[in-house]
Amino acid sequence: MPFMKGREPLRRTLKYLNAGKLVLKERVRIFSVSYNTYGNHHAGARDFVFWNIPQIQYRNPNVQVITLKNMTPSPFVRCFFEDGRDMMVDIDSKSRDEIIEHLINVVGKTREELVAEARLAESKDNPANFGYSCERHCICEIAGQTYCPGTVPLPKEMRGKFKFEQK
Repeated sequence: MPFMKGREPLRRTLKYLNAGKLVLKERVRIFSVSYNTYGNHHAGARDFVFWNIPQIQYRNPNVQVITLKNMTPSPFVRCFFEDGRDMMVDIDSKSRDEIIEHLINVVGKTREELVAEARLAESKDNPANFGYSCERHCICEIAGQTYCPGTVPLPKEMRGKFKFEQK
C-alpha cells in the first residue's frame, strides 16, 4: 500500500487520526507552532509536531495549521482567533504529553462539549435515509421515486434482460 511508506506510517491511519484528543474551540482560526530542529529544550515540541499535528489537522478541518521551523530561540504555540486576537503558549522544555494536556485546557473543547456535539450529530436523522430503524422502510415511499418492484412491476425498458433481448 502506498500510504504505508515513509517514517512512522502509523500516523496516516484513520484509527490514529481519530484518536487525537485536541479539538480546538470554534473561534480558533489559525494554529501555529514555532520550534527548532535542534536543541534539547525543543525536543517536546519536535515530538508534538511529529506525532500530534496530523491529528490536530484531521480533527479540526476548518483551522489552518502552520509549523515554523528554525525561526525562534524558544518553542511556542500561537493561536489566532476569529475576532483578531491571538494567544501565545510557551512550550519550552515540556514533553509532548504536557503540551497536549495544556492545550486541551487552554484552547480545546471540554469533554462535556464533545459528548454533547456527538449526541447532537447522532440525533440528526437524515430524511434521505431509508431501511430498518429509519423513518421510511423503502425508497418508493418518497414522492418522485420509482415504485417497489415487489408491488408494481418495473416497465420492461427498465429491466436489463429485455434490453439485451431486443438487440
